[in-house]
Amino acid sequence: MNKAKIQTLLGFAMKSGKLSLGENAVLETIKFGKAKIVFIASDASQNTSKRLLDKSNYRHIPVCMDLDRYELGKAIGREYCMSIALKDKNFALGIKKEMGGNAIEEKEDICNS
Repeated sequence: MNKAKIQTLLGFAMKSGKLSLGENAVLETIKFGKAKIVFIASDASQNTSKRLLDKSNYRHIPVCMDLDRYELGKAIGREYCMSIALKDKNFALGIKKEMGGNAIEEKEDICNS
């Protein structure tokens, strides 16, 4: 996994407005089916992690917990961030590739983001 490339892609997604930040916004994004990947800080509280993991798993959304709050924050130009939901399919495909996985839901059309 290349953390630097993932952080770069998250930065581009932030500049293009394709992210939801913070627990409540991430939960809303998951609820409305717009989240493609959810990032939870590795040092987030157990309650926050459990709540976001449960919602993501229920809706079959991939979750990444490999970055801590300062690494997530650095990626989006803030001091720290506990949770991020990525809403763009193309950014999600790029990040999934950098994480070492295959395409997310290959049968789904890329234009459905």
